[in-house]
Amino acid sequence: MSPSNSNDDHLNFSNATVPWWKAVILSSMAGAMGWGIRGQYGHETGAMIAGVLVATVLVMLFAPMLSTLSSARAIAWMTIGISFGGCMTYGQTVGLTHDHELIGNTQALAWGMLGLSIKGGIWIGFGGIMLGMALSGRRYPLGELAIVLISMIFLIFLGIYLLNEPYKPQEGLLPRFYFSDHWMWEPDKALKPRQEKWGGLLFALMGLWLYAGSIRRDSLARRLGMWGILAGGIGFPGGQCLQAFHAWNPGWFSQGFLSQLDTHMNWWNMMETGFGAVFGAVLGLGLWRNRHLVMAHSTPQEESNLDIRAEWTLLVLYALALACWNFLDFGALDQFADFALTMGMLPFLAVAAGRFWPFWLCLPITLLPIAGKTVRHMVYETSALGPLEGWTFCFVIPMLIALGASLFWAGKPRLEMSGRRYCQFLLILNAWTYGLLNFAFFKFPWPWAPFDQWTSRSPNNLIFMACALGLTAGAFFLRPEKQLPKDCDQV
Repeated sequence: MSPSNSNDDHLNFSNATVPWWKAVILSSMAGAMGWGIRGQYGHETGAMIAGVLVATVLVMLFAPMLSTLSSARAIAWMTIGISFGGCMTYGQTVGLTHDHELIGNTQALAWGMLGLSIKGGIWIGFGGIMLGMALSGRRYPLGELAIVLISMIFLIFLGIYLLNEPYKPQEGLLPRFYFSDHWMWEPDKALKPRQEKWGGLLFALMGLWLYAGSIRRDSLARRLGMWGILAGGIGFPGGQCLQAFHAWNPGWFSQGFLSQLDTHMNWWNMMETGFGAVFGAVLGLGLWRNRHLVMAHSTPQEESNLDIRAEWTLLVLYALALACWNFLDFGALDQFADFALTMGMLPFLAVAAGRFWPFWLCLPITLLPIAGKTVRHMVYETSALGPLEGWTFCFVIPMLIALGASLFWAGKPRLEMSGRRYCQFLLILNAWTYGLLNFAFFKFPWPWAPFDQWTSRSPNNLIFMACALGLTAGAFFLRPEKQLPKDCDQV
């Protein structure tokens, strides 16, 4: 990233900010929409939707004087960080809190919620640290970052060995701290235990947090990392409380309006939407409280360490690897990529070193697997659209717009401009692109349809459209309203 001065805290007194409640509301809408849509697409690449939306809101609000390139790098780094947690298994952890066989088992409920808190904290913690690293003004040399990322991969294997082993389900041996379905909860059931990786990611997260906070003395990264852990630690079990309450209290939904509404509710997607809303709100509050540590403006950008041919070559190779990972079955690639950090290492370094990569990551790279999965679902799995219209409207047009927009903003005349306009444009484009793709994935649940014709996707679709409208309004009309007090010292 760009260099900073030598002060321990690069205080930002010149940068104006918005009231805390506006930051919380906007980042909550971005999280609710992004994480709720993630549910249809899944795993690492799905989580990047929430990463890019929440990061764009936060950079737009709290770093309006950064250059376009610095803004794009900050958004891209958080987007990559949010993706890492997607390699963790969590479906059975959620099941511990609401599966029919476990209703009434408060110990299973508490254990499942604890597991969701740990996994959620790890998931969002990466995003918080990486956003802080990008916004603090600290300089992170490229070679040093490469060493740190390689070390984090080693820490993943160490953490799995120490916390997620032994894993020998055929012998009935599972780790001591195991948050998926276990024979201790259902001793007479034929279970299919899943290997967990949260211990490995926890070690990697702590390694990155210690590097940024202690070695680089990056106060913003250290604090936002903790806020990210808090955001995910509250958000995941908080969102699941909606689904668990429904499962544990069927009488509430057996008559009256709630009975009618229940027939149109997808409670799993409501859990995901709630998770996103909470983590976005908490992370927004955390950055608001530490806004004095955000660098006031970009310093002159360094020369790119990648020439344009190298950037394009890496883009093509990575796009091919990403497509193969998401749509084909390559055993060796799957084993390599399924640790998430292994797939995130190249784009993370390319974003730090390149001129085009930050913009590509925020637009076409994040969009590629989402558009592809929409086509697969609409054309080949459900035949809701024909091949020509499906490929044209769900893939070709969105990808061309994303690629064209990224090349436009990466143009040299715009690199040193204020990043606020870029963030406004990016937020609106991404909110509506992902909102419309998800609308197609939901098989077009039109909001004006009679209530008795609603589908189980209609309520969530209304939430996502409301969030898209709110984010659009925020991008158009939000302006800084007050200056930071010089004695501001939050945590």
